[in-house]
Amino acid sequence: MTPSQLRLLLDQVASGGVDAGDATLRLLDVLRARPFADLGFARVDHHRDVRQGFPEVVLGLGKTPAQIAAIAAEIVGRGSTLLVTRASEAAFDAVRLVVPESIYHADAGVIAFRQGDVAPGKGVMLIVAAGTADLPIAEEAARTAELMGNVVDRLYDVGVAGLHRLLGERPRLDAARVIIVVAGMEGALPSVVSGLVSVPVVAVPTSIGYGASFGGVAALLGMLNSCASGVSVVNIDNGFGAANIASLINHL
Repeated sequence: MTPSQLRLLLDQVASGGVDAGDATLRLLDVLRARPFADLGFARVDHHRDVRQGFPEVVLGLGKTPAQIAAIAAEIVGRGSTLLVTRASEAAFDAVRLVVPESIYHADAGVIAFRQGDVAPGKGVMLIVAAGTADLPIAEEAARTAELMGNVVDRLYDVGVAGLHRLLGERPRLDAARVIIVVAGMEGALPSVVSGLVSVPVVAVPTSIGYGASFGGVAALLGMLNSCASGVSVVNIDNGFGAANIASLINHL
């Protein structure tokens, strides 16, 4: 039972819509349920939502489609929202056999199915991407943020090679409560964005770039060495991690 479901149950008891005895039985069922399910190859954490406000997220990398489908069925069967990142079409084919309502966002490599109430974010989360090649990571962040209850605005292909493209969007920058900036190559865009706004900026280095970018290491180091205040940095290509921390900020 999620915090929002518990609050709803208590409200129903207070209004007389649910008998106190029935509510007690439902709460006892929750207390008897194990905090995780052991599938042999995975232990699905059913209390993640209670502790952190969002159910356990499945990383599709390194798992077979059958394993992903089994985990997905367990998560959805317990009434939780499903999010699988770095998922292939083969994984989606397996998941939709057990969760027919699930959706595959190919542009982000994400399988999603929302159920239950999700607390809305306090403001708009802006996802800024330097170039078109960065969009898969930006979309991973955007789809994750939306599933976590955030209103997302997308501002794409505004890298520093054509700075006027970004400066022409000042109203959208100023309207955001938190901003995720996704960039490869030298990773300069987060510093520029942070220098223009007064809200937190979560920087995501991508593995896009030529040889000396070292698979995103150059962008990562550039972002870690940002001279602008208010920039935090997640790992290379970690759109999900950026959305998670930005969502926590937006829900404060």
